[in-house]
Amino acid sequence: MKRLENKALFADFNHTIASVLFEESTYPWEVLSQIHDFILEIGMLLDPAEYDQVGEDVWIHKSATVAPTAYINGPAIIGPEAQIRHCAFIRADAIVGAGATVGNSTELKNVILFDKVEVPHYNYVGDSILGYHAHMGAGSITSNVKSDRKLVEIHVEGQNIETGRKKIGALLGDYVEVGCGTILNPGSVVGKFTNIYPLSSVRGFVPEHSIYKNRNEVVEKRDY
Repeated sequence: MKRLENKALFADFNHTIASVLFEESTYPWEVLSQIHDFILEIGMLLDPAEYDQVGEDVWIHKSATVAPTAYINGPAIIGPEAQIRHCAFIRADAIVGAGATVGNSTELKNVILFDKVEVPHYNYVGDSILGYHAHMGAGSITSNVKSDRKLVEIHVEGQNIETGRKKIGALLGDYVEVGCGTILNPGSVVGKFTNIYPLSSVRGFVPEHSIYKNRNEVVEKRDY
């Protein structure tokens, strides 16, 4: 299903330090299992003139801003000019891109945030990938495990695409806007330049250049 492929969701893989992972895989959920090892491998190669190694397996760019109340557990890479704000909680296996914002009481786990991503207020983002300039409104979260604990499938156009993974949160394309208080259910895939209404419950695939109001009301954007 081409609409789910990395090259359909993300226009430029160079907007993440993990570009090679997307170039060498077809679908974004295939990248999730590689984040841990990739950080450990690439972290040791980062220029110490640009990155400080803080604690075990945590690399922070010298231009990044990290609040003293934030907690970062490795492996993790924090990119140039990123902001890690008050009480942010990075549990492990997180790549925070250049100019990205991880805000107040936001929690990350096994994620890649492309450059300029904003998760600024009370967000949980787990087992997820957020494309360039994606934004999650206050209180919006990813749900990464099904209530029945079965493997996550991606629902698209009447088909169920098997992933082989128990944990997948959301896979957001470039410039996706997620409204406040939204829940992105396990295996949600949102195409680039799409807007999700506040207080939505999203499941399955949402096409690019859309406005998602509810599962029965998804309309095409006309302002692009």
